[in-house]
Amino acid sequence: MTRALGVRLAAEAAGTALLVGIGTGAIVASVGLGPERFVVLSIAWFLAVTIPVLLFAGVSGAHLNPLVSLALAGDRRIPWGEVLPHVIAQVAGAFLGSGAVAIFLGTGAHLGATVPSSDDIVRLTIDEGTFTFALIMSVLALVRAGPGRWRWHLLWPGAVVGVSTFLIGPMTGSSLNPARSLAPAVLSGTYPELGFYFLATTAGALLALGAVTAWERFGSDHRPTSG
Repeated sequence: MTRALGVRLAAEAAGTALLVGIGTGAIVASVGLGPERFVVLSIAWFLAVTIPVLLFAGVSGAHLNPLVSLALAGDRRIPWGEVLPHVIAQVAGAFLGSGAVAIFLGTGAHLGATVPSSDDIVRLTIDEGTFTFALIMSVLALVRAGPGRWRWHLLWPGAVVGVSTFLIGPMTGSSLNPARSLAPAVLSGTYPELGFYFLATTAGALLALGAVTAWERFGSDHRPTSG
């Protein structure tokens, strides 16, 4: 990115606010909706990710997630020194978005906080870790795809989050993003499971980064040479 860091951080804060506001707002608004609720929420979370990605990808890269910033630094896409400022901007944006939900929609459903519906920590960890892995892989694939005429690959992260919401949302709330879990948890006083979400999602992100790094190293070692 060639834009000034301050501009990029402002975009990260605004984008994360949109993501959290749209996604958790849908959770609060859909309480009592019935069996079709997670179909509606999967669409809402697809839009919650895709809208800020489309708006801010050209400004900041639209990380919108501390784990995406971490993975992009590990992939040498941004300097390590920019990770903490990005995380601070994303967390600030998440609190802004969650605060807006509280003001305009109320504090139902713990403000959309991620709350497990099961005590099966192994299953929950696998669910969150697997879909965080998929999310980070989609981001790393996106940055490798580069600019294109239509840029359909900008839809990939939102698609992963939408599918995750439908499949594991009823069990884990589908976090995949520490900032997304932190803000509504703090503002609603729903703290007990935060550590689990941080660890499970971080593990999934690190596994994705490790898989890409290992694949590229293996590929370069075994690529045919000319001559």
